[in-house]
Amino acid sequence: MSMRGTNDEEKTDLTKEESRFVRARSRDLLGSLLLPIRARVIAAVFLVVISTALRVSGPALIAFGIDSALPKALVGDYTPISLTVFVYLSAAALTATLTYFFLMVTARASQAMLFDLRNRVFVHTQKLSVEFHERYTAGRVIARQTSDLESIGELLSGGLSELVVGGMFMLFTAGALFLLDPESFLILLVALIPLAVLTRWFQLGTNKGYRQQRVASSRLIQYFVETMTGIRAVKAFRKEKANENHFGGLVEDYRGHNARLIQLFGIYDPGLIFIGNVTVAAILLFGGFRVLEGSLGIGVLTAAILYSRRFFDPMEEIAMFYNSYQSAASALEKISGVLQEEPTVPEPEKPVVLKDVKGEVAFSDVEFKYATGSTVLHPFSLTIPAGQTVALVGTTGAGKSTLAKLIARFYDPSSGSVSLDGVNLRDISNAALRHEVVMVTQEAYLFSGSVAENIQLGKPDASIEEVIAAAKAVGAHEFILSLPDGYQTDVNKRGGRVSSGQRQLISFARAFLANPAVLILDEATSSLDIPSERLVQQGLKTLLHNRTAVIIAHRLSTVSIAQRVLVMEHGRVIEDGSPEQLSQSGGKFAALYKAWRDSLV
Repeated sequence: MSMRGTNDEEKTDLTKEESRFVRARSRDLLGSLLLPIRARVIAAVFLVVISTALRVSGPALIAFGIDSALPKALVGDYTPISLTVFVYLSAAALTATLTYFFLMVTARASQAMLFDLRNRVFVHTQKLSVEFHERYTAGRVIARQTSDLESIGELLSGGLSELVVGGMFMLFTAGALFLLDPESFLILLVALIPLAVLTRWFQLGTNKGYRQQRVASSRLIQYFVETMTGIRAVKAFRKEKANENHFGGLVEDYRGHNARLIQLFGIYDPGLIFIGNVTVAAILLFGGFRVLEGSLGIGVLTAAILYSRRFFDPMEEIAMFYNSYQSAASALEKISGVLQEEPTVPEPEKPVVLKDVKGEVAFSDVEFKYATGSTVLHPFSLTIPAGQTVALVGTTGAGKSTLAKLIARFYDPSSGSVSLDGVNLRDISNAALRHEVVMVTQEAYLFSGSVAENIQLGKPDASIEEVIAAAKAVGAHEFILSLPDGYQTDVNKRGGRVSSGQRQLISFARAFLANPAVLILDEATSSLDIPSERLVQQGLKTLLHNRTAVIIAHRLSTVSIAQRVLVMEHGRVIEDGSPEQLSQSGGKFAALYKAWRDSLV
């Protein structure tokens, strides 16, 4: 069965088959996390078994003391009562010691699991293809790394140990009661029927409720992240009030799910207390009659009451941590859904080693469709010789960016092949391809750090001299020197200390420093003013000499540096020639060229 993690996470009513698949997927993930720390898990199990057995021995020792040791003490023999007290205190001290080591072992194990899971999510989401990130919004990815992992962390840091210790304690307590007084054990066994019914009802209700809550939480975080990321657009279009109302609705939806979960817990916890008290009362009543008849010792009755009361104590603790368990289980389902995603652009099993790359790009019977089935590029063949600068022009949605993304192998074609120097891109490792093909997009993203560090992203081992040379090549050197600390100026997140045009120049320098065989500029000059664009064009002419370049631009001024122009319309190349030829051909490019010339008058 195939199921995409990004789809089932938004569902709140899964079919039985889907639910089984999701649970199995989560169990597999949990098993893979436990495998590296299995020695710690075994040690923890050993510690909890011994400590729980010692803890459960307390009421039995009390029964022995009351029924056997105390009568002997009344006639002057204090040895049995002294030994009973000593064993009781020793068991208590040893229980505390073993519990300490158990908590330490489980804490280290849980932190190791959480670190492993957090690292897996980060590494895996980076490996996934562009198609995934365009489909799976940034807010949802952030929710997986933040709130979902925090839910799992809360469970692992305390809730899981409570559940394990509580369950083990209930099992040992029931066993001790059975050995001590089978009749009282039968009463406890009868009480398990309403307890099981109540717990099952609570489990089903919270299982569905926490899945709904996690979806609501994910939507809340997603909307918050998108709003803060696009805050400039929010301010520009006065969307604050509309966003406030929408966010308020998401908060109210989240609050409603929490309220229903609290209501379930409000019924479950008092129900546990009631069943426990009724059980204790029944054991006291029937045990009291047997004490009066002389068939049961008062010490055994006392121990039976203690066991029955203690049996229900962990249930209250388990109920308190059950919400953490359900929240974590739901979070694990979503994280496992992300981790099961496979890159749509996989690494080749036996990559071809590239040598002396010239930069020839060839499309052979290429067609591209998105997963939705819509055709973006109709079947075509095209060759871009090494060292040629090609401009792609056309209306929005013509397929220009998609064609460029195929060259960078952000996507693989639906059919046909794209090759670099005759080697199919599918046979080239992603690392090698990223070294030979670099794309500069319209969004000039800068990471936190200095200007120099952002430029060095194109070549991490580059010297400061190489960084300065790259900046000079694209005309960025002068404005960088005017910054407070020059090349060491911290650009902050998303380049907050520099303008959009300056960010674009820095991204140009980054790409130029990488020295690729093929350079793709996807609307990369759109953020530049006319003087800056002219300055960059001068740098481009020098830098693109004998280098294959694909330039996507609406500004026809940028096209002037190209040797060849491809005009695209509705996913097809409708014109192909030099700028001079096409401007005089009377076709689509000629009309665009005339409109641009008229706009300059």
